[in-house]
Amino acid sequence: MKKYVPYILLLGLLMAMLLISFMAKKQKVITKNLFYMDTYINIKVYSDKKEVDSTLKEVDKIYKEYHQLTDRYNSYEDLVNVYYINNNNSEEEALTIDKRLYDILEYGLLWKNKSNGLFNIEIGSVIDVWKKYLASKDGIPTKEELEIATKNIKEVKLLGDNKILNNNPNIDLGAIAKGYVTDVAGEYLKKQGFDKFIINAGGQVLVGNKYHKDLYKIGVKSPLNNGENLAIINGENICVATSGSYERFYEYNGVSYNHIINPNTLYPGTYMKSVTVLSSDSKLNDVLTTTLFLMPIDEGKKFISQMDGVEAIWFTNDNKIIKSEGFSKYEQK
Repeated sequence: MKKYVPYILLLGLLMAMLLISFMAKKQKVITKNLFYMDTYINIKVYSDKKEVDSTLKEVDKIYKEYHQLTDRYNSYEDLVNVYYINNNNSEEEALTIDKRLYDILEYGLLWKNKSNGLFNIEIGSVIDVWKKYLASKDGIPTKEELEIATKNIKEVKLLGDNKILNNNPNIDLGAIAKGYVTDVAGEYLKKQGFDKFIINAGGQVLVGNKYHKDLYKIGVKSPLNNGENLAIINGENICVATSGSYERFYEYNGVSYNHIINPNTLYPGTYMKSVTVLSSDSKLNDVLTTTLFLMPIDEGKKFISQMDGVEAIWFTNDNKIIKSEGFSKYEQK
């Protein structure tokens, strides 16, 4: 009987290899499309698990709830969201808010300090002025309009224990909400055992583990809108995000005005056409793309050189490409 043992072991090994092969072939891609925060969101998960559909429904719920919490233009029944904080008539000294919203505000204020005010969630009143002109594409704000808007800027004060001072600030989380919730969604997928995924949230691309032998390939779009890429990034468990002057802008008297407002000058940033940031943190990318867009490129290179795992690529106003020191290691060879 013993002489058959090697054959039994070999047969078992072959069956295990066939099973692994079968499971690998069975793995499929499941796609879900969402629209939140004025952004189309495409999610792809590579898995053969039955639970993927229910997990993606939960991801949809995550985006929906963060959308409502961070919405500054709409109210929702019994929800203390950004709109409510900005516009409520309550006489209470402090408001208790959802911990998720508290955490976003805390992160935003942290980066207001780290960016020397270039990243600022408190300038909603100034953004509203420019948004009106961006929509009409006629004229630019007068100094008087912008000065009035700055008088409506109030400091956001977090009091701990999920409480915020009730002083009717004008919070705008447009530069952070999308990246923040994408980071939350990616972490949720991983915790549920779905670590092979792609989330594309309006150009903010977050990828998990690779689903086959090759790394993900992420194109960095050229601002010239010629269908070309500035670079092709290879990687896994990374995020790539871009801020630029070429998508939401208008021209008036031969001058281009984009939607990314410098809190210090109260005018749109003009240092470059685009900047793309690469890191493992989607919420950090959202903050950094705005911050780097509003500072000179040399200053931006120095700013991120002190951060581990952060790289960037800039497209200058005269159509040149500038890369951070370690960017090339991620490029397609």
